[in-house]
Amino acid sequence: MVDEKSELRADQSVDARGLSCPLPLLRAKLALNGMQAGQVLYLTATDAGSQRDIARFAELAGHTLLEASERDGEFHYWLRKAES
Repeated sequence: MVDEKSELRADQSVDARGLSCPLPLLRAKLALNGMQAGQVLYLTATDAGSQRDIARFAELAGHTLLEASERDGEFHYWLRKAES
């Protein structure tokens, strides 16, 4: 499920809508652990805290936050997995 408004294409998607902190972050981490370096993860969440959590996680783990947006109370993130 890739957002039609984005030109980015995800290799994997995680739907964390309705989950509270820290579950969106944990779901993203688990998904990224199973992905190859350079692949893109698309994450959808409704928890406002995910904005801070995902950005900080990407920075600390070396992943690239390609895009982050909010529409109608949903937060959308595209992360490129770090090279090993």
